[in-house]
Amino acid sequence: MNEKNNFSLADIQKKGFNDLVSYVDKNSEKALIEGLTRILPESGVLAEESGETEKKEYTWVIDPLDGTTNFLHKLPCFAISVALMKDNEPILGVVNELNLKECFHAIKGQGAKMNEQPIQVSSRNKMEDSLIATGFPYNSFAKQDNYMEMFKYLMTCTQGLRRIGSASVDLCYVACGRFEAFYEYGLKPWDVSAGALIVKEAGGKMSDFTGGTDYLFGQTIVATNKHIHDEFLAITNKYFGNQINLF
Repeated sequence: MNEKNNFSLADIQKKGFNDLVSYVDKNSEKALIEGLTRILPESGVLAEESGETEKKEYTWVIDPLDGTTNFLHKLPCFAISVALMKDNEPILGVVNELNLKECFHAIKGQGAKMNEQPIQVSSRNKMEDSLIATGFPYNSFAKQDNYMEMFKYLMTCTQGLRRIGSASVDLCYVACGRFEAFYEYGLKPWDVSAGALIVKEAGGKMSDFTGGTDYLFGQTIVATNKHIHDEFLAITNKYFGNQINLF
């Protein structure tokens, strides 16, 4: 937060087309890795900027700045996302949205909270009453036409769509009832591991586009308040088909 208003365009680096990184991402990640591995010395790490260490029973999954493009443009929505996995299953998740000072967190089996207050998904059970969140493809356009056709359809049968630019925050907004659903393709484990656990612990439902369980590593994700999940999957199936791997 101290760096947000002092950041220079000269400090922006490109990992690939539309894939940006800064010293803020890297310094945040370094501090997180150092601190978390002190807490649990026998753990491994899977982090956006530094990759994965040797596989271990417990692994910290870290996105040091989810919403980097927002941060670089001084748009007020970005977060730090950290999950602890045991054998590829999240058992702890924290998403700290820094601008609104909202820290979402969950432990498996113990419910979800925002700033220590319990949260739960919304009770809306109709698509026509639902607000949907998504993310736009930014460097993988193979399924762009499918995506845009689905986007157009959802515009006609919901209360609207939002794209705020941080998948971890989108998931937390499903968890606390601000959105009824979130979907996207092309995401990585560090984008979704913490938020997915928070959604589940808040009473929501997670799947990939096919209705399966490969939403952490399979790069397609649907998160809902559970009430509209089946209806939403019928829509993803209509526009993307029964495709497990979209890449």
